[in-house]
Amino acid sequence: MPTILSHAVVATAAGQWWRRMPASFWRWTVICAMLPDIDVISFSFGIRYEDMFGHRGFTHSFFFAAVVGAVASWHLSHRSHLRTHPSHPSHPSHPSHPLALFVWFTAVTMSHGVLDAMTNGGRGIAFFAPFSNHRYFFPWRPIQVSPIGAGFFSPRGLRVLASEAVWIWVPSAIIAVSARVVRRR
Repeated sequence: MPTILSHAVVATAAGQWWRRMPASFWRWTVICAMLPDIDVISFSFGIRYEDMFGHRGFTHSFFFAAVVGAVASWHLSHRSHLRTHPSHPSHPSHPSHPLALFVWFTAVTMSHGVLDAMTNGGRGIAFFAPFSNHRYFFPWRPIQVSPIGAGFFSPRGLRVLASEAVWIWVPSAIIAVSARVVRRR
């Protein structure tokens, strides 16, 4: 898996294409991008990596992403100032519309599994859980897999960061800067 911070970097970079959004939008963006790795606690309960609820299982699936996207969009649409803001339109293409938020937060959550499927380690991603626990990788896997836990603070962890700088951070910076330039026009 890429480091947890790289998942947030990708999501916030892509989010630069949105118009100015409140802090709650950005908090949910970061939470959604990082949340799938909550499954690492499964090791503490004796759940094996390759099990449905093991690492890179259910919480990395399209289904989980849609559930998280629904919760995040509902929260922002019903419990934040977006709901009562005078500029909140009813058109689904508007960034504050619940459907647009649902698509965004689902995509951000799913980006986690997509990035993990581009790493060179682990047992793959259960994209179709809970319907199938079959694990997938992409054919092109340039990202070094990050060690879990204290192993991150090692020479291997530094190699992972170097890999992420090339394959995640630089492209994310280009996306973010491009969005800012285009939005200023």
